[in-house]
Amino acid sequence: MARVFLGIGSNVERYRHVGLALGALQEMFGELSVSPVYESEPVGFAGSNFLNLAVGFHTELPVAELSQRLKQLELDFGRSPDAPRFSPRTLDLDILTYGDEVGMVAGVELPRGEILKNAFVLKPLADIAPRETHPVSGRCYRDLWQDYRTGQKLWPVDFNWQGRQISAAIS
Repeated sequence: MARVFLGIGSNVERYRHVGLALGALQEMFGELSVSPVYESEPVGFAGSNFLNLAVGFHTELPVAELSQRLKQLELDFGRSPDAPRFSPRTLDLDILTYGDEVGMVAGVELPRGEILKNAFVLKPLADIAPRETHPVSGRCYRDLWQDYRTGQKLWPVDFNWQGRQISAAIS
């Protein structure tokens, strides 16, 4: 059974789509580790701000089947199959890591390169898996986040799911 971490993002009906995605993922995979939810500006295009978070779970699905199920979820929640890479989206589900897999596996880059490039990917991952190590760098996500330096900004937002507070905005 592989330990998987996903990145979740939405900038169209953000709160609704993130909540629905969490419910669908829990139904598919059982118990989820859920990071705080952050708001961030879009990267690569002008548009509404995103909500981003990371989740972790265990699965026996191979990478190809997991990827296909996630793509289907995106479509089920209204993502256009031919939308440009840098564009608004109802739901974006990215496999960040799949166990210790490295390289292109079933068309999926593992670990996902955005982990080391984007604050909205690394920070939530560092929150839920601080001592886990990046399969290529060998450094833990907490240390990678502490050393992270770019102009990208993100901030925690109030988010409740299944009657519990997942994250709170800093006042």
